[in-house]
Amino acid sequence: MRADLAASYGEERLPRYTSYPTAPHFSAAIGPDTYARWLAELSAGASASLYLHVPFCREMCWYCGCHTQIVRRDELIAGYQRTLRNEIAQVAETIGRRIKVEHIHFGGGTPTIMQPEAFAELMATMRQKFFVLPSAEIAVEIDPRTLTADMVDAMRLSGVNRASLGVQSFDPVVQRAINRVQSFEQTASVVDMLRRAGIEGLNFDLIYGLPHQTVASCLDTVRRSLTLAPDRFSVFGYAHVPSFKKHQQMINEAVLPDGLARHDQACAIANALKEAGYVQIGLDHFARPGDSMAVAFEERTLRRNFQGYTTDKSEVLLGFGASAIGHLPQGYVQNEVQIGAYAQSIAAGHPATAKGYGLTDDDRLRADIIERIMCEFSADLGDICARHGAEAGAMLDSASRLKPLISDGVVRLDGNRLAVEKDSRFLVRSVAAAFDAHLNPAKQLHSRAV
Repeated sequence: MRADLAASYGEERLPRYTSYPTAPHFSAAIGPDTYARWLAELSAGASASLYLHVPFCREMCWYCGCHTQIVRRDELIAGYQRTLRNEIAQVAETIGRRIKVEHIHFGGGTPTIMQPEAFAELMATMRQKFFVLPSAEIAVEIDPRTLTADMVDAMRLSGVNRASLGVQSFDPVVQRAINRVQSFEQTASVVDMLRRAGIEGLNFDLIYGLPHQTVASCLDTVRRSLTLAPDRFSVFGYAHVPSFKKHQQMINEAVLPDGLARHDQACAIANALKEAGYVQIGLDHFARPGDSMAVAFEERTLRRNFQGYTTDKSEVLLGFGASAIGHLPQGYVQNEVQIGAYAQSIAAGHPATAKGYGLTDDDRLRADIIERIMCEFSADLGDICARHGAEAGAMLDSASRLKPLISDGVVRLDGNRLAVEKDSRFLVRSVAAAFDAHLNPAKQLHSRAV
């Protein structure tokens, strides 16, 4: 990484652009009535993806940026599962027909904290209320420290075919500093259980920029992970926002890597994975050649949503659970974050929508541009703007943040076609931000650009 670029852009705090506009711009102007109307307006041929948020863990990982809470009593989890089932039924009834589902994703928190029987009941409810295609991808995020053989059996019987394992780092010094002690042996045992159950699609989540982390420790984690041969890796930079996530105050900022060290770690991980034969997908994903995500990247059909890069082509994402976000053609909706408020809304028989955002034509245009930049490191502004009835020249004129990126050699502009230079792709979020009409750099709501 050029030192001048690191100094100019590396400390910026920018969105990861898993949506546009991003969640901080949602407002209470979008509520339950709006969401119900949007659901009823879905076209007859619409298909959907489902996201279920399970906001519980047995202990708090100090690096975590998710909406979750620590629970010891399973009764709370069981009650929440029943509320999820009620919400699924309410949404399906509002839509008024059994629409097709191509992707289901369980996130958290720790989705596998549920009892196996409860998980199976939840899956059965979704299959009853929606037409879950036989080819649907059903993915579950897993904490290897708590997964049981009974839950693996329930996942297998419920049709789960992809599991995402939180690894982060195998360095015991780093693990103690983030309050997540997880041995390699625990992870290997879970991988073996999943594969023996026929759950072949495996993702590993790694993080760089953690306290005490070094290039050497990152490479050791990659080396160990490669022996378990997952299909995909997601490699994220730690977002330290203790003003937003209070538990992150437990992390000693003095031992966090700086911007240049973070970049060195990210590059070392990326190079090691590519040398091992994985294809780099966009900013932070890696997949084996022939994997559906690698194929989508090659064919330029890759998409980006709240789970990161995806092969999901659906224009409808229905979010279930406290804090869950949904995306419909009309805009975004987010449920109540507090579990109690969420449960009360569902018990009262109406959506738990707390806020959202209604998309304008300009938002849709900019979202299209930003998604292509994030997925392909390039964008044909002439083609995209033409599809939206807009002028590429006017869009370029409005992107004042783009000019220094061009002069600094980060971006190449050939007519109306924009491309991020290969040696500057680590700054792709900075390039995407040039087209963000809502961005307020003064608000420290996001992670560092590097």
